[in-house]
Amino acid sequence: MTVTILGAERLVTGGVDTHKDVHVAAVIDGVGRLLGVESFPTTGVGYRDLLEWMSSFGPVDRVGVEGTGSWGAGLSRFLAAADVRVVEVCRPDRQARRFNGKSDPVDAEAAALAALSGRAAVVPKSGVGPVEAIRMLVGCRDSAVKAKLACWNQLLSVIDSAPDEVRDRFRDLTERALITKALRSRPGNDFGDPVVAAGFTIRELARRWSYLDDQIGELDEHLERAVGEAAPGLVSVFGVGTHTAAVLLICAGDNPERLGSSAAFAALCGASPVEASSGKTVRHRLNRGGNRQANSALWRIAMTRLSHDPRTKAYMARRTGEGLSKREVIRCLKRAIAREVYPIIVADLNHHQAANIAA
Repeated sequence: MTVTILGAERLVTGGVDTHKDVHVAAVIDGVGRLLGVESFPTTGVGYRDLLEWMSSFGPVDRVGVEGTGSWGAGLSRFLAAADVRVVEVCRPDRQARRFNGKSDPVDAEAAALAALSGRAAVVPKSGVGPVEAIRMLVGCRDSAVKAKLACWNQLLSVIDSAPDEVRDRFRDLTERALITKALRSRPGNDFGDPVVAAGFTIRELARRWSYLDDQIGELDEHLERAVGEAAPGLVSVFGVGTHTAAVLLICAGDNPERLGSSAAFAALCGASPVEASSGKTVRHRLNRGGNRQANSALWRIAMTRLSHDPRTKAYMARRTGEGLSKREVIRCLKRAIAREVYPIIVADLNHHQAANIAA
């Protein structure tokens, strides 16, 4: 079915409530009237059928998709490849759900209305370039680091509560020395004996710690290579290391130009002041939103520069002399760093993309 006005095709807007196995799609016309609701499987064929179904109502102007970074990622990539404009939709707020209820068709229609009205206008990350690969490597590394720390804490706990003859063997050792000694131990086979059980547990935890340590080292090598190839200009910035650069790249995405400006990037990193004015009072408050990992990355760059960069030290002295606190100056530094690195990220990723196309 194609909706027409005076013989001309009318643009329609889609909305998708995403799930793991099934996506629920809705189509509305230019004035928000619901034209249809349908469900499709989360497969390549399902994505194709979904787009064909939406197009049967008329040319698709845009599609609002929930969860473009999770269950909606595959559909978002498919629609973008088909030259369909995709916008990211947040779930309906509690007040709207209180009045309209909660169901998949209702959420799909709400997504379409948000896309049509312009409330949802954020272009999602494309997820098809080197930054997506870096994101997966960083996620794997971060979980390995957490598991390694948990393993180490458990190992120390077992040693602290082990029988004295086991505890004395591992007393006052450095981390590496303790792991090496535990790996070489031969606890025996009588697992009914607490001494044997404690020694066996310590050895197995040491093996786990050693495996995770090797895995982190391997991931660090892969990350250094991937980040260096994708953003050589970013890693050359003073105070920006491989992991810090990776976090900033992940925040920006493979298509950082979607943000439009360094101010938008700073806001995405939670490094922009938020208006808190009322009446005759004009003030700003701390931005506690945004990507907190990216905010932490900007903080690490600022602290590195405060320790080793003469210009940053001079800036701190000048601004504190003007009456600002150290925390306020660090916030200014984070905003300035975001302004500095954003165009570098855009240039690096555009150059990488152009190089891949040329190759």
